[in-house]
Amino acid sequence: MNIAAMNVRLTIQKNEVIKDKYGNHTNTWTDFYTCWATPVQSGGSEKQEAGTTNSTDAIDFTVRYAKCLEGLDSTKIRIRLGGSIYNVTAMDPMGFKKRSLKFKCEKVKR
Repeated sequence: MNIAAMNVRLTIQKNEVIKDKYGNHTNTWTDFYTCWATPVQSGGSEKQEAGTTNSTDAIDFTVRYAKCLEGLDSTKIRIRLGGSIYNVTAMDPMGFKKRSLKFKCEKVKR
C-alpha cells in the first residue's frame, strides 16, 4: 500500500432512520467516517434502462483498514467526495490482511 498516493479526503456516510419530534421516521444520510483514500478510475460501463442507454462512471477508492469499517454493508453506505456522491457497489477486504479496504463505486447522477 502506497501511503503517499492517499491524497483524497472522503467521507463515508451511513443510511439511518431518524425519528423527529413528532414521531415520524425518515431516512437520512449521516457522516460516519472521514479518511484519506487512493482513487483509481476504473472503466465505466453502459446499462440499458427503460429503452435508453446510460453510461456509468466507475471508480475505486482504497482506504487504510479501520476497525469501525469491518462490519459495514455496502447497500447501506455511500461515499461523498467534494460535491460528488458515489454509491458503493462492492467492498473488497484485499486478502483479509486487515491493512486496506477497497470500495468499488459508481457516481450518482443528479
